[in-house]
Amino acid sequence: MKVNNLLGTLKAKIGRRFYASVLAGAVAFSLASYEFAGHARAATPSPAAAALDDNSVGALLSLDKAMENLAARVTPATVNVTVTSKRSAHNASMQGTEDGDDDGNPMQQFGPFQFGPQRRQPQYEHGLGSGVIISPDGYIVTNNHVIDGATDIRVTLTDKRILPAKLIGADPLTDLAVIKVEGSNMPSVPLGDSTSLHPGQTVLAFGNPLGFRFTVTRGIVSALNRPNPYAQDRRSPGQFIQTDAAINPGNSGGPLVNAHGEVIGINTFLISETGGFSGMGFAIPTQIVKPTVDSLIKYGKVNHGYMGIGISDVSPDEAKFFNVTDANGAVVTQVEPNSPGAKAGLKVGDIITAVNGKQVADAGALQVEVGQQQPGTKLDLTVKRDGKASTLNVTLASMDKGDRDNETASAGHGKPRWGIGLADLSPEARQQLQAGDSVQGALVGQVTPGSPADNAGLQPGDVITEVNRKPVKSASDAKDALSGIANGGDALVLVWSRGGSSFRVLHASQG
Repeated sequence: MKVNNLLGTLKAKIGRRFYASVLAGAVAFSLASYEFAGHARAATPSPAAAALDDNSVGALLSLDKAMENLAARVTPATVNVTVTSKRSAHNASMQGTEDGDDDGNPMQQFGPFQFGPQRRQPQYEHGLGSGVIISPDGYIVTNNHVIDGATDIRVTLTDKRILPAKLIGADPLTDLAVIKVEGSNMPSVPLGDSTSLHPGQTVLAFGNPLGFRFTVTRGIVSALNRPNPYAQDRRSPGQFIQTDAAINPGNSGGPLVNAHGEVIGINTFLISETGGFSGMGFAIPTQIVKPTVDSLIKYGKVNHGYMGIGISDVSPDEAKFFNVTDANGAVVTQVEPNSPGAKAGLKVGDIITAVNGKQVADAGALQVEVGQQQPGTKLDLTVKRDGKASTLNVTLASMDKGDRDNETASAGHGKPRWGIGLADLSPEARQQLQAGDSVQGALVGQVTPGSPADNAGLQPGDVITEVNRKPVKSASDAKDALSGIANGGDALVLVWSRGGSSFRVLHASQG
C-alpha cells in the first residue's frame, strides 16, 4: 500500500512537472511569436529614391503638355463615320450572314425555324471609318472608300451625339469624299500646308481604329511622296505621306496633324503582312486634299485635268540614255493619239522638268500638278529632248473628256462611255500576244474599273475584231463604230483573247 502510495505520489509530481514544463514552453513560444509578430508589424521599408524634379525633366513635361493641348484641340473635330451599304449578290451568297460567319450552319442564312428555300431578303453590310470636321457648319472630309456605296451615313461626335450625314461629293481617283451634318459652331480644324513637311517632324494621327473611338497616336513623318502600291488606276496621284504613327483599320478618313493642330494629311491605308499596323501608315497630303475638297463642296465632283501621256521617274541609270546629267523630272513613256500631249508635240522619251516654271522632281509631282488643274488650263512645259531644253504649250482637256475622245470612244454628247482605251495592233504587240496575221482589230490597252467594258470582262491585251457584227481593222474603226451607237444602246463586240474569240455585250452606262 505504501509502495503504491509512493508511486502514485511520484507520478503526480512528475505529471505536474511535465504539464508545467509544457505549459511554460507553450507560454514562452506564444510570447515569442507575439514579439516576432509585433516586430514584423512595426517594420517599414526604406523610402524609395525621390522622383525627378520638374527642372530635371522640364523639356519632357513641356512636350507632354503640348501633346495634351494638341490632342484636346483636334479630338473634338474628329468623328466616327458609320455607313450602311447594300451587299452585292456575290458577297451575300458567299458570306451567308451579315457578319460573314455562319459557323458552317446552313440554316443560319434562313433564320430560326425557317426550313427550305426562302426568298432572299436585301442584305446590308456595315462599315466603320473616321473623318474630320473642317468647318463650323459641319463639312467633314473622309475617304471615298469609307462611304462608297453607302445607303446611310451616320456620324458620332465626341459628345456622343449621333447625327445623320449626307454625301456632298466623292472622288474615287484621289479616294476623298466630303459629307455634311447639320449644325453650327461645330469644332473644326484647319487644313495646313503639306508641302512644308520634312521627314522627322512630329505628327499625330486621330481616328477610330478597330472600333476604339477617338484614339490618338503619335509618330513622325517617315517619308514623303510615296506611291500607292494598291492603286488600280494608273492616273491616281501618289505623293503620300508615310508615318509611323499607328494607323489601323478604322483610321481611314481621320486626320494626320502637325504640331500646330493643322491637318496635313488624311489617313488612308497601311502596308502590313498581318493586316494590322506594322510601322507604315500612309496619308493623302493636303496639297491634294485641299483642291479636291474645294471642288467637291462647290460642284459635288472633281473634273481633273488631262494631258493624255504616260510618265515614269527617271532613274540615274537611265539618265545617260536621254542625254541628261541628272534624274530629275518625268520621262514620257506613252503619248495617246489626239490627246492634249500629242497636240502639244510631246514624244516618247521627252523629259518634263518644269510646269509653268515650277520644277517637278519626279513623275508623281507632275501627276499631282496636272491632275489638280482645271480642264482648259494652259500650261508651259519645260521639256528636255535628247539633252536639249525647249518649251511646249499644252491645253489640258477634262479627264472625262479624255476618256471619251481617246480612251473610251463615247457616243458623243450625253452618250455612254464604254471605259476602254484602244490602240492599233502593232507588230510588237502582235508578237507579244502571239496573235497571227488573221487577227485584225483594235487592241484594248486600258479598262476603266466599273465601266461597261469592265463589267463585260474585257481586259488589257484583248483585241476587238467586230462591233455590232461589223469587222473593225484598227483602233480608229472601233472608236467610230462605238461612237455611232445611239444613246442608251448596247454594243456587241467580238473579242479575240489568248487564241480564242467570244462575243461580249457592252451595256450602256446609266449614269
